[in-house]
Amino acid sequence: MRAARRGSFLILRGESGAGKSTFLDTIGLFRTGVVSVPVPSSADVSEALGGLTETTDPRVVILEGREALHDVSSANIESAMHAINGFVRSIRGRDTLVVWPTNTDDLTNMLVNFARTLGGESLLGVEDPFLRFRGPAHDAFVGIAERTIAALNEGASLAALGIGAERASELSEQASTIGGYLSLIRRDLIRNKARVRELLQAEQFRLWTVVVAGNEPEGDVAALTRGGFAYADIDRLMASTGANIVADLKNYPDQLGILGTVLDARIIYIDMLTALAVARQYGDQALHALMKNLNMSTSAERKASSRLLSSELGTLMTGKGLGTRRVGGKPGDNTQSAFANLAQIARDNDGLLNRSFGVGLAKVDLIKEFETERALGTVLKFASDLYCETISGESIRIEFMWRTKTGRADIANYVLTKLGNYGKAIGLLAS
Repeated sequence: MRAARRGSFLILRGESGAGKSTFLDTIGLFRTGVVSVPVPSSADVSEALGGLTETTDPRVVILEGREALHDVSSANIESAMHAINGFVRSIRGRDTLVVWPTNTDDLTNMLVNFARTLGGESLLGVEDPFLRFRGPAHDAFVGIAERTIAALNEGASLAALGIGAERASELSEQASTIGGYLSLIRRDLIRNKARVRELLQAEQFRLWTVVVAGNEPEGDVAALTRGGFAYADIDRLMASTGANIVADLKNYPDQLGILGTVLDARIIYIDMLTALAVARQYGDQALHALMKNLNMSTSAERKASSRLLSSELGTLMTGKGLGTRRVGGKPGDNTQSAFANLAQIARDNDGLLNRSFGVGLAKVDLIKEFETERALGTVLKFASDLYCETISGESIRIEFMWRTKTGRADIANYVLTKLGNYGKAIGLLAS
């Protein structure tokens, strides 16, 4: 094109789903200054080309939605080819490559014949009359799918959505194109999600783990989650602990991943000041009696509601993302000492502390009602620390991890154990 100082026409022949349109639309990401201009199937080619102005930058015009003979009539093909021939020879089309993607031989051959009749070698060139587009190689399919899934699902991996490495590789062998592979992935994801939801017909609950510890493990919680909604990252959880639960759950990599996704598994951090404020403001007489025995204050905490609403738990319950986490000041000695006492109470009476959070969430209108130690209602007997019904009528089951001190491995072990128990209770994992 640069040597001839004129535009050009290219027939791009590839199978449906090979990635022709994606490739053409994203050329500008790989070649500086190139602009892609799509011409939808509903637009008249002659009018669309007539509306383009002169440019000195490389431009690719893509004739979309005309890949097979059934997509376009012979009369429209002839009219379009005349318009293309005139455009690429004009000043306005001098730096423009007009591309017609096709996925059938009959349309490809028809376009070649029209082009040869109209412009001969000057329109198609002296080499092959069309370019064969094969798309990415098979060994790239899984990587492309992983990145696509992650981009569209808060960083989730295929495993997190129930498709393990072996299944992903198996599906890649069944597909001839990247589009076909992504369709197979989508089919499996839909089936996986439907399967778990069938097991949960009695209750579409969500499983959230709240971590409250005296060493303020916010960074460890963040390292085990993905995205702004604190979703549990199954891959990171499995890699962060060598506990026996990992060996057990490795027998169910696909099921565990989809279980975590369908159960909306999240890991949430609560700071010490918020935990203390909730206990003081919303704790019942039994909790306050235990606190007084340890010389703790049980005076009303006027900031309790605002702390709870602005906490990670409160933010997520309103449906908002966490955004950039703000680093607060280091807790003072009095706060650390008070929380150590609270953690001591939790060892034998965590239900009282969990209840104070239920009362608080109801008082600030984040939930309608709650229940402590609510059974899952399955053959295997498991109960959740706190069962909440939100204002919108959805249910959330919260497991509280009270610790004097904790770390990444301990948190991962706790969350994976809970996921394993829930999975066995609903019958997704073998008990």
